[in-house]
Amino acid sequence: MQFEVWAPQAGRVTLHYGDATRALERDPEREGWWQGEAEAADGTRYGYALDDGPVLPDPRSRRQPDGPDGHSAVVDHGAHAWRVEWAGRPLPGAVLYELHVGTYTAEGTLDAAAERLGHLVELGITHVELMPLCPFPGRHGWGYEGVSLWAVHEPYGGPAALKRFVDRAHELGLGVVLDVVHNHLGPSGNYLPAFGPYFTETHHTPWGAAVNLDAPGSDEVRDYFVGSALAWLRDYRIDGLRLDAVHALRDTRACHFLEDLSAAVDALAAEVDRPLFLIAESDLNDPRIITPRGEGGLGVQAQWNDDFHHALHTALTGESQGYYEDFARSPFAALAKTLTGGYFHDGSYSGFRGRHHGRALDRARVAGHRLLGYSQTHDQVGNRAQGDRLAATLSPGLLACAATLTLTAPFTPMLFMGEEWAAGTPWQFFTDHTDPELAEAVRRGRRREFAAHGWAEEDVPDPQDPATRDRSCLDWSEPDREPHARVLAWYRRLIALRHEQPDLTDPDLADTKVAHDERQRWLAFRRGDVRVAVNLGKDPARIPLGPRHARVLAAWEPVEAPGADGVLHLPGESGVVLLQE
Repeated sequence: MQFEVWAPQAGRVTLHYGDATRALERDPEREGWWQGEAEAADGTRYGYALDDGPVLPDPRSRRQPDGPDGHSAVVDHGAHAWRVEWAGRPLPGAVLYELHVGTYTAEGTLDAAAERLGHLVELGITHVELMPLCPFPGRHGWGYEGVSLWAVHEPYGGPAALKRFVDRAHELGLGVVLDVVHNHLGPSGNYLPAFGPYFTETHHTPWGAAVNLDAPGSDEVRDYFVGSALAWLRDYRIDGLRLDAVHALRDTRACHFLEDLSAAVDALAAEVDRPLFLIAESDLNDPRIITPRGEGGLGVQAQWNDDFHHALHTALTGESQGYYEDFARSPFAALAKTLTGGYFHDGSYSGFRGRHHGRALDRARVAGHRLLGYSQTHDQVGNRAQGDRLAATLSPGLLACAATLTLTAPFTPMLFMGEEWAAGTPWQFFTDHTDPELAEAVRRGRRREFAAHGWAEEDVPDPQDPATRDRSCLDWSEPDREPHARVLAWYRRLIALRHEQPDLTDPDLADTKVAHDERQRWLAFRRGDVRVAVNLGKDPARIPLGPRHARVLAAWEPVEAPGADGVLHLPGESGVVLLQE
C-alpha cells in the first residue's frame, strides 16, 4: 500500500505501521511530499514521526479509532457494498432537516439515527443535513471543534456507520448533506501545524490564526480542504456540503478558495453523474457567493439566510438585543423586505455593526432556492444561554405561524430537529473535553459571555456536565401527545402543500408580493395563485386579500375563505394558506 504525507519542514519522516517502521523518501515530483510502500490492510494502525518527534496521526487520516490523539487506521472504501443505486437529489424543491447525531437519539449514534429516518420521510423532508462528523475530543459535543477532516467521529460509529446511514437515507429517497468546518480546527488534537504551514498569522479569526489560504504554502493547504470535501461526496456518496462560517475563510488571492472548491465539486458531479451542491453559512450578505462562476460569482449553490430568521424571530418574540436590534424596530417590515428581496441588509445601515452592511440581490439573476429560510437552527437555539427553543416561550399558534412563513416562503426551507413537533427539550451547548484546562476555560468563557448579558452564572448550564447533553436529546414520546401531535400534523400539511403547489417552489423572488400591518401584527403574501396569511396578534384580524375567489388549503384554526369583499377574517395567533381560482 502507498503511504504519503506532506511535511515540507521535516528533515526525515518515518512511517509507523502495525509493529513495524519504515523511512519514507522525498517525492521527486512534489515538493514537500514524502512517500513509501508498506504492507497494510483495512484497519491497520499507523502514524508518522517527523524527525525525532512523537508518532502523530495522518493529516489525511480516514479513521481515528482511538480518538484525535491516537494512531490513524487504514480504511478500504472499496470494501463497502452499497445497496442502493442513487441518482442523487438536487437542491431546488428541497426541504432540509438539520440533525445532530449525538442528540437526535439517546444512543447518539449514526445507526440509531438511521432507524429514525422514517419519521423524516413521513414528514416530507427531502434532505437530512448532518452536523459535523469529524473526530473531536471525548464522546459528546457539537462537532465544530473537529480535527482529521477526512475521518468520522468514532463514538458515532466511524466510517462504516456513516456509509450505512447514507445507504439507508438513499434507500428511503432522502438526500444527505454534511456540515463541514474549514475555517478552524481543534484546538485539542490538532497536529497540522507540526506537518506544515496549515495556518497563518497573516490573518486572524475568532479562533486564532487563520487557515492558510493565501500565504506561502497555501497551494497544498487549499488542496487539503478541497480533497477532504471531495472525499465526503465521493467515498460516502454525500449529496451536498454545508460550509461553516465562510466569512472566516480569509483569502486575498484572485481566485477565492470557494471558487476553487465550487469548480472541483462541479467536476466531480459530472464524473459521478449525479447532482452535488454546496451551501454556505455567511453573514456577509454578498450575492457574489451564490452567483454562478460564469457570471463572475464564486459558484456556491446556496447560503443560509439569517436575515429572514432574525426578522421572523423578532416578530414572534419581540426580542431586540444584539443583532436583533436592526430587525426589532419594524419586524414586519423587515420580514416583508426579506421575503421579497432575500437580504434585509442590502447596503443599508446596521446599528448592530455601526456601519452599512451587505449588497442587494439581483432578483432577476438569483433564484429564491439559493437562500435557506428557517425559524430555528442549532446556532440560534444552542447559542442562547439555556438553549431554549421557540416552543419554550411561544404558544402553539405562534409556532404554527412560524412554520407557515418558513415553509411557504420563496426560500429553501430548513427545520432544526424536533422543531416539527414543538420539542419540549432544550438544545444546549455541551462539550466533553479531555483536557482539564481546556474544559475549565470553555466553562468559564461560556459563563462570562452570558454574565455580560445579565445571566447569573448558576443559570448557565455547565458544558462539561453530562446532564447538559442528556437534556438536549430529543424525547421521542412527545410526537404522540398534545400539543406536539397537532404541531407535527401542521408541519406535515405545510410540507405536503409545498410539494403539491408549484407556486410554492417557484424560484422567482420578484413574484412574491407582501402586505402587512405592524400595529395589528399580521402579514400576508402571495406567490402566484397561493395566498399566505399569518396573524401574530392575540385578537382576530381583518386582512384584505382581494376580490378573487379563494379556497382554504390549510388553516391552523377554522377559518372561512374571504367573501365578496375579499377580506379574510383570521383568528389570533393563526396562519392560513389559500389558493385563488
